[in-house]
Amino acid sequence: MILETIKRRAVNLLISLFGIILLVLFYGCNTKEKAAKEKQSIYRAVNANNDTATLSIVINKTRFYGQYEIKYGETTKDSGSVKGNIKDNILLGEYYCRPYGGNLKRVPISLLRKDDKLFLGNGVITTYLGLPCFAAGVPITYTDAEFVFEEIKK
Repeated sequence: MILETIKRRAVNLLISLFGIILLVLFYGCNTKEKAAKEKQSIYRAVNANNDTATLSIVINKTRFYGQYEIKYGETTKDSGSVKGNIKDNILLGEYYCRPYGGNLKRVPISLLRKDDKLFLGNGVITTYLGLPCFAAGVPITYTDAEFVFEEIKK
């Protein structure tokens, strides 16, 4: 009888302890706090050929991710996701897209953040371990950017 009472109290204590641990974990992993540190922005750019690019990205201190779409005139478009790292004022990552509705393709992307604008970088693309990337030692230029993105204010 006494042994059963001790077992019941031990089980109740373990269940209570488990519940407290779960509450602490849920409180520590609060997604609202994470969302406050990230900022989602929508950028749009039009180039000389009247191609329109829309970039919807979430930026935090060291990473970015989002969606990127390029409409070529009124005929075709490329759309997909972007993600990468941020170092100083350079966003360097990859654009994973489906060009012209075809097969999925991975393309390196570099954006310079300057004066509330994003300048799409041009560079030499090479392949390293089967993945396309910008060639090391060859600078990425932003002066003759195909797209200069301006933020769309909500």
